[in-house]
Amino acid sequence: MIATEAILFVYLIFSYAYLGSQQDGPWPPSGAPSLKLALPNTFILVGSSFLLGWGVREFRSRRSNGRLALFLVGTIVLGAVFITVQSFEWAGKPFNFSTNSYSSVFFILTGVHMAHVAVGLLMLVMLLIWTLMGRFGNVHHEHLVLGALYWHFVDVVWIAVFTTAYLVPQFS
Repeated sequence: MIATEAILFVYLIFSYAYLGSQQDGPWPPSGAPSLKLALPNTFILVGSSFLLGWGVREFRSRRSNGRLALFLVGTIVLGAVFITVQSFEWAGKPFNFSTNSYSSVFFILTGVHMAHVAVGLLMLVMLLIWTLMGRFGNVHHEHLVLGALYWHFVDVVWIAVFTTAYLVPQFS
């Protein structure tokens, strides 16, 4: 499943680059996007991934559902902050989805990523509920590992999206 999702993002990033290469004028047309919200938001999402990784590692070594629950709550909070900041960033854009090809591909690329973050948050909430129910033990914690893998995937994808849509235009 993650490979299929990765192909989707490769396609979206390719679409962004292709549309940019076909423009006669500057890309993005309104100039490079501000990093004021996007850069801290990147650190928030990367931090959430480290927090979840730390929680899984702690669980594997200590088998403490209580500690794992704290790490999951922290990761969920950071993921929710990421979505909130991304929403504020969208609201502050001087363009909307239908302004031009750049705005369309920008909102599709970042929106599809945000949808994946939302799915990841739902998965993390489910993992938190299972953790509080004591579902994970010495042998059975593969759902936890798979959920963490998905969250790390969403994080890596954001780094690619951030680099493509925010960093590269700073140097173009």
